[in-house]
Amino acid sequence: MNDMESHHIIGIGEALWDMLPAGRQLGGAPSNFAYHMSQFGFDATAVSAVGRDAAGDDLISELDSRGLKHLMPRVDHPTGTVEVTLDSAGVPQYDIRRDVAWDFIPLTPELQSLASACRCVCFGSLAQRSAVSRATITALLDAMPQQALKVFDINLRQEYYGRDVVEASLSRCHIVKINDEETHAVARLLSLGTDDEQQICLQLKQQHGLRAVILTCGTNGSHVFHDGGISSLPTPHVTVADTVGAGDSFTAGFCAALLSGCPVGKAHEVAVATSAYVCTQHGAMPRLPREITDAVNPDVR
Repeated sequence: MNDMESHHIIGIGEALWDMLPAGRQLGGAPSNFAYHMSQFGFDATAVSAVGRDAAGDDLISELDSRGLKHLMPRVDHPTGTVEVTLDSAGVPQYDIRRDVAWDFIPLTPELQSLASACRCVCFGSLAQRSAVSRATITALLDAMPQQALKVFDINLRQEYYGRDVVEASLSRCHIVKINDEETHAVARLLSLGTDDEQQICLQLKQQHGLRAVILTCGTNGSHVFHDGGISSLPTPHVTVADTVGAGDSFTAGFCAALLSGCPVGKAHEVAVATSAYVCTQHGAMPRLPREITDAVNPDVR
């Protein structure tokens, strides 16, 4: 068996429906991340929980239709939803419902088995707003092989984060991904004493012994602060259909390249290309073109 296929990739956290004015759309960073990792040839699984309801049935069916492996036990809470409304200027406002299924992700024997053979996990702060899911995510991280890659895509949402969650996550991960807006929130949260985005990233890397900090700045480019220096790339000019899931695809492209043996600079290039392409398509899970996936490891098929 190919070594790449003998180790699992996990995206763990929220699984939900974005209730948009035009209709609902599958949401949640873990599924987006796992889906794109699978397109690069990895054995990826989305881990969360859904309710014993029609919305849960539909969510599982949607993942199945995309060929994405998932571990989503049914729990006695409704499947997650996010109410998305537009204000008078057309700016979306989000209401992430509480006490939903993904707040109660159980630590099942199946998940413990996945953890023991996990090669890379991506997790965020949102699913750690509840004690149950936070305990499960922590247990997963602690049960993974020592050499496995742990990626913390901070993903700050509404008021659903605190210093304890951010610090505990930073202490358990190897790579942090953060956007320009989030750097300022984290700097305040951790009392870093600077509002310079690059200095914040360098402080995070140094204070927590991280291998890399990825800073994305929307149309203003992205940077990777790593042991070998700083990789900076512009954001390509593309015709944007929407930016849904672009950040998750960036993380997946970076991890796929890194796990395939690419140097950080090459992994950064793959991440930028992946994210730019996703922005040209509607939705978070378009099929990636071969020129992107083959850039990482063309013989994994």
